Amino acid sequence: MVERSPFGSWRSPITAASIVGGAATITEVVVDGITDDATIWFAESRPAERGRTALLRVHADGTSHEVTDPDANVRTRVHEYGGGAWWVQHDHLYYVDFADQQLRVRAPDGALRLLTADQRDRYADLRVSPDDQWLVCVRERHDPDAHEASNVIVAIALDDSGRVYVLADAADFVSNPRVSPDGSKLAWIQWFHPNMPWDSTELWVASFADGAVTNARCVARDAALVQPEWSPAGTLHVITDRSGWWRIERAVDGVERTFGARDWGEPPWVFGGSTYAFRADGSLVTLADVESALSDISCVRTRGSRIVAAGATWTHETQIVEIVPDATTRQVRAPRDHGLDTAFCAPPEHITFATTGDGAERAHAWFYAPANPAFAGPRGTRPPLIVMAHGGPTSAAQTSLRLQTRYWTSRGFAVVDVDYRGSTGYGRAYRQALDQRWGLADVDDCVAAARFLAARGDVDATRLLIRGGSAGGYTVLCALTFHDVFAAGASHYGVADLEALATDTHKFESRYLDRLVGPYPEARATYVARSPIRHTHRLRTPLIVLQGLDDLVVPPNQAEMLVAALEAKHVAHAYVAFAGEGHGFRKAENIVAALEAELSFYAQLLGFVPADPITPVLIRS
Repeated sequence: MVERSPFGSWRSPITAASIVGGAATITEVVVDGITDDATIWFAESRPAERGRTALLRVHADGTSHEVTDPDANVRTRVHEYGGGAWWVQHDHLYYVDFADQQLRVRAPDGALRLLTADQRDRYADLRVSPDDQWLVCVRERHDPDAHEASNVIVAIALDDSGRVYVLADAADFVSNPRVSPDGSKLAWIQWFHPNMPWDSTELWVASFADGAVTNARCVARDAALVQPEWSPAGTLHVITDRSGWWRIERAVDGVERTFGARDWGEPPWVFGGSTYAFRADGSLVTLADVESALSDISCVRTRGSRIVAAGATWTHETQIVEIVPDATTRQVRAPRDHGLDTAFCAPPEHITFATTGDGAERAHAWFYAPANPAFAGPRGTRPPLIVMAHGGPTSAAQTSLRLQTRYWTSRGFAVVDVDYRGSTGYGRAYRQALDQRWGLADVDDCVAAARFLAARGDVDATRLLIRGGSAGGYTVLCALTFHDVFAAGASHYGVADLEALATDTHKFESRYLDRLVGPYPEARATYVARSPIRHTHRLRTPLIVLQGLDDLVVPPNQAEMLVAALEAKHVAHAYVAFAGEGHGFRKAENIVAALEAELSFYAQLLGFVPADPITPVLIRS
């Protein structure tokens, strides 16, 4: 029998504790070799172990075991977002430990050796030369006397000589050092301020021998070039958006290997991304070859003639699958068994709606209706809506099972995850539609999504909520400050002061706002006009602020300035700060506390009693 109960108050098996209990996100996969029986390795992020990343090796019988020590945390801080912190070749594991950011190598017998020791340096995007003589990677040096960190590609000798040679240092940023199969060439990506790697980059190639490069030359530019890779025959490929969509092409002659109005790549916020690969016979493997088994694919590799990929589905969290030539799929690493009725995990509806002014422009979103087979709302009522604004802002809504989203829908909230203008996955023009309009177009799209669903009759127009983290948190703050649409909001480590972000952030994003807002300080008036902290006299909407105190991307002083302003204005608000957390919450106990505080905040404001036995968050005014 279906029980009728106020939206938000439904009992749900998806608790905050169950979201992190046993959770492990598979972030990267590496295959050690080119044969069908090559060994599979993978990285697993574990909230229950204070967010550390462990590395595991898969055995022939399908079992796996952790290779890294229990106190190891394989994570790099290059660009602050990291990625690409490890690699495996010939059963030797090379990795960066988060504790000191130094490189290590673990031999097959378990012997561990430190490769670097300069505390100024961080490393990422590791590769090993075919002869096992050189580790080639990105090195980011933080010299206290330098204006900003330096980013170069280096070759580190693996013979205990301590030799380190700089291979590429002419640009502000470098990434993707890739050694050709015969070891004779090196390719890499580089770019310059104020571009981000999804704006404009260069593809370079050089001869490589004895830890040095010669005859370096640029082979492609004037597009967002990402993910260079060599085929087994030594033909260099790269993903380029010169057609308006990220497509894979041969670098030597520009012949496209993929077509259609879709993006075959992703914005390189982190190192180590892989959306295509080559089988041993040279045939190309793309996302299309994996999408029958997975969505929201994080990594594509090959194993001889087979495909190995990490990703998720609408109903299951991250997993690793292997697809053999006859299209048979087997699980290499099964997803967590959450034991949920599939009724809790119905696929969302993709919606496209008019936005901005006369409605000539369109935006996209994924709509999740409330989903709980045991409950329905009172007759004649509609659910509250949570509008989710993703981070980045050059990112996208995730299209796979996220228990944090189902946490809300299973309690009776509707959710819309907005791919506002500037999001990826819809081509270069849509990605650039946020240029000079951050804080405007993204906010308009979130408002338009909420109004579209309210007008369609899906949600209660008087109980619209908005939440987001980082750049999404900025969208939340702008929506609450400059619009009178939402009943409440939640900012997770969100940007409150664009000026502070422009002058007090890390190198990778230090010129990001030049394109999104305008050059600083020349466009200072625009920064002031779009900074919620400068317009708190207009802020009348209740807000909960959640912040990590070790955040270097959005420093906590921005949250503290915002909270002080809310208090001075006597606006209902809550502030929850987490010691030991950076940009994004990784520790299980803090993920739980943040979710429960947000639910309590909404419950107190909307007037329902949560089914969960949670500690009420303190709301001040």
